[in-house]
Amino acid sequence: QVQLVESGGGLVQPGGSLRLSCTPSGFTLETYIIGWFRQAPGKEREAVSCISSWAGSTITSDSVKDRFTISKDNAKNTMYLQMNSLKPEDTAVYYCAASPLDLDVIDSWACVDSAMDYWGKGTLVTVSS
Repeated sequence: QVQLVESGGGLVQPGGSLRLSCTPSGFTLETYIIGWFRQAPGKEREAVSCISSWAGSTITSDSVKDRFTISKDNAKNTMYLQMNSLKPEDTAVYYCAASPLDLDVIDSWACVDSAMDYWGKGTLVTVSS
């Protein structure tokens, strides 16, 4: 059974940093595309960043690409999202999601809601002073 568990959310002041983690069970990161999505209050869920299965190529939303970095540790079977210079508009529930697509190089079409088969329950990130 595939499960995704996020951790690392919380309250942070503007300009601060947080690192989110996602640990899957039921599959390994070497065989799935995995990524982060977020949903702010009153808004639709949007893709933040995704990382491919084998080669670990990444794609990141233009709105955060200078501040957020996705990575994974295959040995620990854990994915991370390092978030720096956080802004109030980054406040959202952040979801980890995965798809069994086998892609060496990830493209934007693979980092969308409809491409993901499995979802975590989310972790809340609040950026406020």
